[in-house]
Amino acid sequence: MAKKVTIDSSKCIGCGACTGICASVFTISPATGLAEVAAEPTDADTEAVENAAASCPGGAIEVK
Repeated sequence: MAKKVTIDSSKCIGCGACTGICASVFTISPATGLAEVAAEPTDADTEAVENAAASCPGGAIEVK
C-alpha cells in the first residue's frame, strides 16, 4: 500500500536531499525554496520515500 507523505515546512531547510533521492515525489518550490510533495507516492516509491525521510536533516518529512 502506498504511503501518505507530508512535509513540515517549518523544519525544512531546502537542502534538496529528498529530491535527489526521490524526484518522482518531492520537488523544491521555486517560490519558497523549500521541499514540497509533487505527487503522491506509488507502491514503487515506498523505499525511496522512506530513505528520503530518513535522510532529511531537518526531520521535515513524515511518512504514514
